[in-house]
Amino acid sequence: MQIPDLVNGLFEAVGGIMNWTNVMALYRDKKVRGVNPWATGLFTAWGFWNCFYYPSLNQWFSFAGGLIIVAGNFVWVVLAIKYRGK
Repeated sequence: MQIPDLVNGLFEAVGGIMNWTNVMALYRDKKVRGVNPWATGLFTAWGFWNCFYYPSLNQWFSFAGGLIIVAGNFVWVVLAIKYRGK
């Protein structure tokens, strides 16, 4: 076990959990206000890259945390597109 991988994985996992609170709020409100969806879109693309990158470095804690964060980002972007004109 590598401590930097563990710490990064924890940051990714906590960030992912926080992202999911944004997903739930967007689903509840069905409105996108005060947020640039392009920013979350960029971080979603980066998250998909990390799903390839972390395993290549044998950073499995970061990979697991990265799955949580990219899933939340992806669902948020899909909902933002769905609700953008409402």
